[in-house]
Amino acid sequence: MTDLASQRPPATGIRPLQRIASLGRAAWRAELGIWRSLYRWLFRRPRVPRGASGFSYHSPVLTILVIFIVLSAVEIPIIDLIVHRWPWVRIPLLALGIWGVTWMVGLLLSFLTRPHAVGPDGIRARYGADVDVDLPWETVASVEKSRDVTEKAPKVRDEPHGRTLALRMQNETNVLVTLEKPVRTRLGDTEAEIDAVRLWVDDLDGFMTAVRTHIP
Repeated sequence: MTDLASQRPPATGIRPLQRIASLGRAAWRAELGIWRSLYRWLFRRPRVPRGASGFSYHSPVLTILVIFIVLSAVEIPIIDLIVHRWPWVRIPLLALGIWGVTWMVGLLLSFLTRPHAVGPDGIRARYGADVDVDLPWETVASVEKSRDVTEKAPKVRDEPHGRTLALRMQNETNVLVTLEKPVRTRLGDTEAEIDAVRLWVDDLDGFMTAVRTHIP
């Protein structure tokens, strides 16, 4: 007789619960990253390896972030004035508004305190507090100027030079680092094996000059 229990489909609730748990972990990591960025900025501790040079990448989003920060800050007293007579509404909205401004400032500071780095040990490619890819020189095949503008593309995709991680700013990158051998890096809850990295650098010429001091 056929075991009917073995033919039952897996519980449909497991996948949504896993998705919710993954989103919760991502939100927690983002929150920790924001507060760590505030700490690093306050105590002037940018995350740049010893002997390395840091290179910013936030200029494409700087204006947008500043506008959001200013509008969020202006919104707090306006809303407070509107709901001033209802403390049970005013206090939660005031706390939420202050948290929102702090979060936006922390997001900007995550870019400022975690720049790309080029040093004796290799390249560190960053994207705020979310991504930190270590690329030792022995794994780097080439570094070249390569402007790429791509909208709605996955963070990791197949390109002619292999699996490529793209750290885009406003959908753009201007540097391509190809690797001698694949490198594993953590992206959120998972690890990805990549053959190349695309990234954006504000000072492209300075970045390439720093690279040439280590790669003839």
